[in-house]
Amino acid sequence: MIRGIAVETSGAPQSGDDFIVLDYEDRFRRRLVMTAQGGTQFLLDLERPMRLRHGDLIRLDDGRRIRVDAAPEEIAEIRPSRHAPLAMIAYHLGNRHVEAQLFDNRIRIRRDHVIEDMLRRLGADVRIICAPFEPLTGAYAHDHESASGPAP
Repeated sequence: MIRGIAVETSGAPQSGDDFIVLDYEDRFRRRLVMTAQGGTQFLLDLERPMRLRHGDLIRLDDGRRIRVDAAPEEIAEIRPSRHAPLAMIAYHLGNRHVEAQLFDNRIRIRRDHVIEDMLRRLGADVRIICAPFEPLTGAYAHDHESASGPAP
């Protein structure tokens, strides 16, 4: 079987010979048989588990590259209000070690009804949307965190 042996990243989506669409959970892998959208079947066979990011390329042992696309999924988008400024929202999420995707005027998190209720009680506007989830990595993480490194 063709093997996916390395991950290439450039910080911007690139084109590949085929592509695979994965949600956030499915983008943390080490070894798994995968089938890309164009039918390319391969064994992802990395040295250690790593977080695949939107736009990464999985290099196959035959020279082809498979682009990783982040699948839209149900997530919570939090917007500030007069009673809950963005900095306060970020503080409470960070205090609970919630993985977050940050924007200038909003924050996205994975669905968690307890966290969502807390934020609503603080006065934040919480909406459920469907979008790819790409949270920030920790300050001590490398480009792609691994199982032996800090948690995302």
